[in-house]
Amino acid sequence: MEHCVDLGWRDDNPVKGAPELKTGKVAQEPWPQDLLNVYRTAYPLGTRERLVMELCVGTGQRIGDVLEMRWSDIQDGAFLIRQNKTGKELWVPILPELSAALGAASRHSVFVLTNERGANRWPYRGASQAVRNVREKIGAVDYDIHSWRYNAACELLEAGCSDDLIADVTGQSQAMVLHYTKKVRQKMRAIEAQQERTEQKRNV
Repeated sequence: MEHCVDLGWRDDNPVKGAPELKTGKVAQEPWPQDLLNVYRTAYPLGTRERLVMELCVGTGQRIGDVLEMRWSDIQDGAFLIRQNKTGKELWVPILPELSAALGAASRHSVFVLTNERGANRWPYRGASQAVRNVREKIGAVDYDIHSWRYNAACELLEAGCSDDLIADVTGQSQAMVLHYTKKVRQKMRAIEAQQERTEQKRNV
């Protein structure tokens, strides 16, 4: 239900706070870098599949907000975004990878991502199915559109950004930043801890 809120299908999560059932389901994670590389190779600049990926990873926004993006939202080298779920207004600078994808895109509509006719915005069902086809083609069925939001948060953390800085890009609360980055955060801290452990032994 929280995912439905992210997609703009609902305004609230009616089961928020209910204890989770232990199903053994693998937690949602960011796409591995090698799969992103395969994706970029399979779908070159100029394709909608490539553009939707670069928009999601580059801005860290929910797919519902990405599909609403308009060319007029680009201001001073950044996207001006008003999140549907939170109402937050964000100014998110455009990364080089996204800039290249935008430069290769056609501009036959006010929307950045358009339907096949290029006359209106790309509906969620069409975008979801297109990405599903990509995932099946390149062996990435365990990762979906929403996982790209995890990529954005984790890349920012790995770049040394504080939780406040990450939130300024993704628009997430501090708690959600921690949730989205917890696995990468644990790995980074474990590496640091083991390095300190090794260094301590050398000094004995």
